[in-house]
Amino acid sequence: MTKPKIKPTVKLIDTNGNAFAIIGRVRNALFKAGADKEYVKKYLDEVMSGDYDNLICVTMDYVNVT
Repeated sequence: MTKPKIKPTVKLIDTNGNAFAIIGRVRNALFKAGADKEYVKKYLDEVMSGDYDNLICVTMDYVNVT
């Protein structure tokens, strides 16, 4: 599993609370920052294991949010 070299920054302000939009942006940002499929799958498994609050908390662990 390859983590990104730097923690990417993702803008979530204009996603209007749409969980799928948030997940898509974070997924793309992780790939662009150098993460491999296994690392991104780990993120996806974690965010989909709970409610919206879990999604936001896990996302903030993986990326910087603006």
